Amino acid sequence: MPGSASSTHRPEGLIERLRSAAADGGEAKLKVLRELKNQIIGNRTKKLSYIKLGAVPFVVSILSSASSSADCLLVQCAATIGSFACGVDAGVKAVLDTGAFPHLINLLSHPNEKVVDAGARALKMIYQSKVAPKYDFFEEKNMEFLISLLDKNNENVTGLGASIITHSCETNDEQKILGDAGVLKKLIDLLGGTTSQRDASLESFATIIKENPEVISKFVGPENGRTWGTLIELTKDRYPRTRLLACVCLILIKNAAPSYLQSVGIRTKLILVLLELIDDPGQVGDEAVLTLSSFIADDEGLQKLAFEASTIDKLCDHLQKELLQAKRLQGIFMTLANLCSNLECCRSIILQSPKALNIVTAALTHATADVRVAACICLKNISRSVKYLSAGHFMTEAVIMPLIQLLYDTSTSVQVAALCTISNLVVDFTMHKSLFVQSGGVKQLVQLSKSMDSTVRLNAVWALRNLMFLVDSRCKEGIFMELRALTLTSLVCDPSASVQEQALALVCNLVNGPVDSIEYVFTEDGLLLNAVGRQLWSASKHEVLIQITCFCHSCVSAIRYV
Repeated sequence: MPGSASSTHRPEGLIERLRSAAADGGEAKLKVLRELKNQIIGNRTKKLSYIKLGAVPFVVSILSSASSSADCLLVQCAATIGSFACGVDAGVKAVLDTGAFPHLINLLSHPNEKVVDAGARALKMIYQSKVAPKYDFFEEKNMEFLISLLDKNNENVTGLGASIITHSCETNDEQKILGDAGVLKKLIDLLGGTTSQRDASLESFATIIKENPEVISKFVGPENGRTWGTLIELTKDRYPRTRLLACVCLILIKNAAPSYLQSVGIRTKLILVLLELIDDPGQVGDEAVLTLSSFIADDEGLQKLAFEASTIDKLCDHLQKELLQAKRLQGIFMTLANLCSNLECCRSIILQSPKALNIVTAALTHATADVRVAACICLKNISRSVKYLSAGHFMTEAVIMPLIQLLYDTSTSVQVAALCTISNLVVDFTMHKSLFVQSGGVKQLVQLSKSMDSTVRLNAVWALRNLMFLVDSRCKEGIFMELRALTLTSLVCDPSASVQEQALALVCNLVNGPVDSIEYVFTEDGLLLNAVGRQLWSASKHEVLIQITCFCHSCVSAIRYV
């Protein structure tokens, strides 16, 4: 006999058997469902293949027609539907489009706990997807149903309730109604349950309190001793994900209501826990470093605590490991960027470690846009070191050339991050600007100053402004030849007041310097000068008027010496 598989074992053959089973019934249904489920579990390619072949409607048909006493068949149907939905949005859409949702909901009230479990697991898979239906918390019957899920003595059912909250709660009003309905209290009660219940409850808890000081003050603060103490205790849990989620909840409390997390001891503890979790090679480690980054952002006191905990050394050690995933790299660069935003001691450590700096620079060409953005931000904050910037430490081809290439990036967020970094690198120091000009950077900055995206336009003009600051006459002429008076006039009269402000500052830098610099504003029949004059009469933003005043002062000073 030939060694090839029988046609009944190929996807098309299995679909045909599924079709027949859906129509005829009997033991064939159970057998073919088991076989289909085993084929698709953990295999995204096979899931998509069977979805395209129309397997999902047949499975839902079997579920909808199954007797309530056919426990094994109900379990297999739910398990197969859950497998299609797990991790594949196309699978969730196929399941929802074929009307499986109400049938799965009905399984939750089945007398057999195994059937309830299977239904709850399948629904949890659906609610882990962005395409899952939004739950309306303002419908009284919906809130009653949600609370009934959280009250069940079944970790999959309570987990489903928590998943619904995590997926659907997005607004302050939704957070408030959940808090007022007693949902937070029930989630806190579940923190004493199984590991699965703890983690699901912590995620939902974080969703309800995020950026909502009112909910936090009412339900969570230190005066609610049990809640506070439980969260602190869970940062010591034996399971890494539980420790991470407890840290996330405490950090969200600190971000929304800083007065609740003033203890240096607790703050230091959170940093140490997150640093320990970074050693986890999987998702927990990836999320831990991003969590640490958000924790210390915009808080110099926390940045100092992180520095004292040897965070820089640990992250630099991680950077030198091979095959770091994109999310891990992004988190490390963002954490380093936040540490270097204020602290010169952190910048010095990285700058004295050429290998670490080379890794950051190399990441400017990474395949993932989020990593390129993070590398740009990291480099920008490292370059805030006046000592190293003035010495031309960053004005090298290894740094400048990849940054210029990022100005052509297809991602707007990458372009903006590169522009911000370039703005920092080209400011203030005259002797090192020629490399950027000679490398073709000015041409693309001018091009981006004409972008339809106001954020790109603003940052391109800002970079040109800084490049023009104290530049020598030769470079100034080269920049103006690329810009031209017409483009500058357009920017001075831009619809965005922020762009106007930066464009006027650019014009000020243009006329500052040698006395003949004033001649630039008279080119093309004084086009630029007339535009500034019009803005003097029409501008309303204080910052724009300040720049016009600076321009006038520069012109008067230049004319005195002519």
